Amino acid sequence: MRSQKVSFVNKSGQNLSGRMDFPLTGKPKAFVLFAHCFTCSSTLKALDHISSALTQNGMAVLRFDFTGLGQSGGEFEDTNFSSNLSDLTEAYEFLEKKFEAPQILIGHSLGGAAVLHVAGALKKVKAVVTIGAPSNPTHVKALLKGGEKEIRENGEAEVNIGGRPFKIKKQFLEDLEKDRKGEVIRHLGKALLVMHSPQDKIVGIDNAAEIYQQAMHPKSFITLDGSDHLLSRKADSHYVGNMVSSWASRYIVPNDAEEVAPEGEVWTRLSDQGFLTEITAGKHHLLADEPEGSGGTDHGPSPYGYLLSALGACTAMTLRMYADYKKIDLKEVKVKLTHDKVHQQDGGQAEAAKGKIDQIRRMIRLEGDLTDAERKRLIEIADRCPVHKTLEGKPQIITEEATEI
Repeated sequence: MRSQKVSFVNKSGQNLSGRMDFPLTGKPKAFVLFAHCFTCSSTLKALDHISSALTQNGMAVLRFDFTGLGQSGGEFEDTNFSSNLSDLTEAYEFLEKKFEAPQILIGHSLGGAAVLHVAGALKKVKAVVTIGAPSNPTHVKALLKGGEKEIRENGEAEVNIGGRPFKIKKQFLEDLEKDRKGEVIRHLGKALLVMHSPQDKIVGIDNAAEIYQQAMHPKSFITLDGSDHLLSRKADSHYVGNMVSSWASRYIVPNDAEEVAPEGEVWTRLSDQGFLTEITAGKHHLLADEPEGSGGTDHGPSPYGYLLSALGACTAMTLRMYADYKKIDLKEVKVKLTHDKVHQQDGGQAEAAKGKIDQIRRMIRLEGDLTDAERKRLIEIADRCPVHKTLEGKPQIITEEATEI
């Protein structure tokens, strides 16, 4: 993903720091606003993985630090749930003015409670996602670990949350306890996806049940079985991002200006980190990468993986076209391909030749009521696959530097 730092000013005049993550190429098909967990910051590793998955699916993501957290201005001790709601609304308005109004709101933990409280008033939001969210913001009091009494008696106290000290003032508790019986969940008016782990030890799964029961349709639930509250495992946070992308595609309005590569063209773009490369072929967006053992992140096939895929797909399509034309009962074609570097003599070249050559081995399994003659002919036809001919024909590749693509 491409990323850039952004900032905007909240209603109290403090500068809030954020980060925009974009797909590698093309205009985003939708914008997402992400609210992180209580006392977390936008640099939480799980957010990187979720945002990466969303951008790989063509979405742009804004994540920001609430007042007093991360790189944002202000003092955390002066904030409360109401100020978080205000910051979230300001982030929505910033996106709408600077880029495009977000169609999706995602909230993790207390951030989930926050998006539920503001989403109804944000007209262009189509879908809301909560991850490990409490059904009521007062759940946060359980995290104060005995400090609540001192806060009420002395007006403030330093408490340990997630291994870090935070000063909490009495106004924070009083704000949490405000009467918010406006049935915001029941009257949300947006598609809702609730995601929660049965093993969440910070916010129990019963919170997910309460949110889901209060919500009106359309609503969905996805269990994050085996994950912890902070989605510490990379696989868990990637799963969240991919599931959100798939679910939200049913509700968002795609951008009509999405870039499409013309017939006969393929665009690729490599970011400034690693090998992850986005491919645009027509209206299709793909990813190429290298395995983790080769320095990549394994988010897509390698370039040779795509090369073999092209040959395998073309082989199968060519056999289908021939079988249909000849009225041959071909039910299914399976093609297995391998690529190796072999010594030239092993590849059938003259023994005097030196060095290695590329060798692609193609194995074809044919299913159907076929005669021996038909099977033999189909194997011969495989060599007429256009991609096969291109590879054997040693195509001329002309490389030029371009000032604009």
